[in-house]
Amino acid sequence: MAELLAAGPSGVAGAVARAMERSAPGSGASWYGGDHTDFRGGVFLREVVGVQVVVQEGGTAVPEAMTGLPPRPGGFTGRDRETEDLLRALDPDGAQSAAAPVASVSGLGGIGKTALAVETAHLARERGWFPGGILFIDLHGYDREPVTADRSLRTLLHALGIPPEHMPTTTDERAALYRSTLAVRAGERGGMLVLADNASSAEQVRPLLPGDFRHRVLVTSRDRLPQLGARLLPLDELGTREAYELLDRALRIADPHDGRVGDDPGTTGRLASLCGHLPLALQIAAALLAADPGKPVRELVAELAEAHDRLDQLDDGERSVRAAFELSYRRLPPEQARLLRLLALAPGPEVSDEVVAALVSADRPPVRDQHALARAHLVERGRTRGWWRLHDLVRVFGAGVVARAEGDAARARVLRHYLERARAADARLKPRTEDDEGTGPFRSREEALAWFDAERAGLVAAVQWATDRQLAADAVRLAGALGEYLDWRRRFDDSVTVCGAVCAAARRAGDEAAEAAAWNRTGTALRGNRRLREAYDAHRRAHDLYDALGHDNGRAMALSNLGAILGDVGQVDDAVDAFRLALGLFRRTGDRHSEAGVWNNLALILRKSGRVDEALDALRSALGLYRETGDRPREGRARHNYAVALNARGRTAEAVTACLDSLDICEEFEDWHGAARTLYALGLVHETAGDAERARVRMTQAADAYERAGSPKEAEQARRAARLTGPAPTGTPAPGAPPDRTADSGPPGPRPPGVPGNAGP
Repeated sequence: MAELLAAGPSGVAGAVARAMERSAPGSGASWYGGDHTDFRGGVFLREVVGVQVVVQEGGTAVPEAMTGLPPRPGGFTGRDRETEDLLRALDPDGAQSAAAPVASVSGLGGIGKTALAVETAHLARERGWFPGGILFIDLHGYDREPVTADRSLRTLLHALGIPPEHMPTTTDERAALYRSTLAVRAGERGGMLVLADNASSAEQVRPLLPGDFRHRVLVTSRDRLPQLGARLLPLDELGTREAYELLDRALRIADPHDGRVGDDPGTTGRLASLCGHLPLALQIAAALLAADPGKPVRELVAELAEAHDRLDQLDDGERSVRAAFELSYRRLPPEQARLLRLLALAPGPEVSDEVVAALVSADRPPVRDQHALARAHLVERGRTRGWWRLHDLVRVFGAGVVARAEGDAARARVLRHYLERARAADARLKPRTEDDEGTGPFRSREEALAWFDAERAGLVAAVQWATDRQLAADAVRLAGALGEYLDWRRRFDDSVTVCGAVCAAARRAGDEAAEAAAWNRTGTALRGNRRLREAYDAHRRAHDLYDALGHDNGRAMALSNLGAILGDVGQVDDAVDAFRLALGLFRRTGDRHSEAGVWNNLALILRKSGRVDEALDALRSALGLYRETGDRPREGRARHNYAVALNARGRTAEAVTACLDSLDICEEFEDWHGAARTLYALGLVHETAGDAERARVRMTQAADAYERAGSPKEAEQARRAARLTGPAPTGTPAPGAPPDRTADSGPPGPRPPGVPGNAGP
C-alpha cells in the first residue's frame, strides 16, 4: 500500500503490478496485490458475500464492499422486455456489452429506473457474471448538492478497501488509483459491475469508468447522457396490463387477501390512467389504498379525477410525484423552465414546432431547448419529427407552476396563430374562381387538408378555451374556420365538441345570432352520428332563434336541416314542405349556393318516395347551381345522387356516366368517403345491367375506399355485398348500400319520439 501511494498518479499501475508479484508467508493466505488477502484454497462453512476484511500494513482492518446493492425492489413487475435488454447490455460475454461496456437507463423521474437497475444487477449476480463484486453508489444528481467526482471516488475507493488515511488528495490521483484497483480486482477475481444511480451529467459518471474492459458500468439518470458512448436504454411508462399487475401485487404484498384491483378491473384501468402509468404514482396510489383497506378503488379514482391539482393527491407522506418532478425542474436553466411551463398549456395531446414557436412568442421553435428537455425526459418526441408531447402528470406539474399572466398571454398567442392558419386553410377548401387563387401559406387544397389533419386535436382543444372570457372571441372565430373541414372529414364527434363550446360562449355573451349558428351546426353533426332526436331539437332551437332575429337565411338553413331529419324518419310530406319553405327563403335572400344544397336534399326524399322524375328535375337544378357557384366537391356529391336516380329510372348507361363523373371529382378533392359511396353505386348500376362481375369489382373497390376513409363498418357491408352479388332471378332486390351519414341513408328508420309532424315555423 505504501508503494502504491508513493508511486503517484503516473506510476500507480506499475506499482500495482509489482505488488502483485509479492507474497507473504502464512498458512492458507497470502498477500496479493498489496491490499487484498488471497483465500483461494481456503475452506468456508457458508456463502461469503457482502464484506471482505482486508488486513493492511500495521494490522488495521478495513471493510471491503463485495456488493453494496440495495435490496431487491419488492413487487417489481412489468419490465420483462426492458430487463432482458439490460441483461444483454451487461452480459460479460455478449458482443453488445463488449462494444459498449457502459449501459445507461434513462427516463422521467418516478419511471422506475433504479428499480430496474437494481433488479437487473441482482439477476446478473445470480448468473455469476461479476465475480469481482458489485459496487453501488447514489450520485444524488438532482439534489441541491449532487455528489462530486471527488466524493464519489473516495466512497468507491473506501468500498474497495482503501482506508481514509491512505486516500490520495486530488481527484486525478483518486481516479488513477480507482482504475488501477479495479484492474487488480479483474486479474484476481474477475469483472465487477459499478452501478452509478441517479446521475445528472456525464461529468459525474466519467471518472467512475474503469479502464479494464472486463468491468461493466450501469448508470441511471433522468437525462439520456449520450456523451458517455453508452448503450442507451430509455424507459417509458408502464402499459395498461403492467400497471394493473403493479397495483395488484403491491396491495397483495400488504394483504394477500386484498382483491380490490381484481374486483374492479375497469376502475383500476381508470386509476392507472390517472396515474399516467408512472410506477411512482402507481405505488403511491397502492400505498394510499393499503393504508385504508375499506376504501374502494372507485373512491380514489373520484378523488384524483375531481382534484384541482392531481399531484396533491399523489403523495403518501414519504413519496410525492410533485417532489420527484420538482427535482428535475429546479435544475433547468430559465429558458428551458419557461418552455416546459408553456408546453404544459399547449392544446391537444401533441404539439407541433409551429405551435411551440407561438407559445414562446418566437419566429422559430427553440430547438435547442426542446432537445434539452427531451434528453431530460421532461418532453417526449411525438408521433413524427417536429412534434412533441408531455407525460400527463408532467403537464399537470407544468400547468401548476406557470403564472396566470404568462399562461394567458401564451394561450392568446396560440389562438391567434391557429386562427390565421385555419382561415387560410379553410379558404383553400371552399369554392373559388380562377381569379381568386389566393397567395396564402397553403399552395393547394391537399396542403390545407394535411395541415388540418395534423393539427386537428389541438384545434378542437383550443376552441374549448372559449370558456375563458378573454379568449372567447378568437376561440369562436376559430370554430367557424373549422366547420368546412370537420364536415368534409366527417369528424362529427369533434363537430359536436366544437359547437358545444361555441354555444356556451355565445349564450354567455348574449350573442343570439352566433348561438343560432352554433345550434344549427350542432344539429348537423348530431345527425351525422345518427343522434336524430338530439339533432332535431338542435335545429329547432336554431330555427326559433333565427326567427326571433328575423334572419331569413338562417331560418332557411335550419328548415333545410329539419327537412333532412324528417326525411330520415319517413315523414316525407313534412320533409318536402320544409324544403319548399327553405327554397323560398333562399331565393328571397339570393343565396344560390345554399339553394343548391336544398335541391340536392329534396331530391333524395323524392327519389326514396318513388317520385323519381321530380328527383331528377331537382338534381338538375342543384347541379346547375353548383356549377354556377363553382362548388366542385358538392357537385360531385350531387352527381352521385343523380346517378342513383337515373339507375332507379332504368337509364343505366347515363347512370354509369354520372357515377364516373362523380368519381373523378371525389378523387380530385380526396373525398374518399364520397368515392366509396360512388363506387358502391356504380356496382349497383352494373348489377342492374346484369353485369355481376363488374358489380363485384366495383363493390370490392368501394370497400377499400371505405377503409381509406376510416369507415370500417361500411367497408365490411360493401365486402358482404360483393360476396352476395351474382346473377339473380328477376325481381330480386339488389343488396342495400352501406348507410350514408350525409346524404341518402337507405330505408327510413324509426321516427324519433316526440318529433312533430310539421317542420315549418
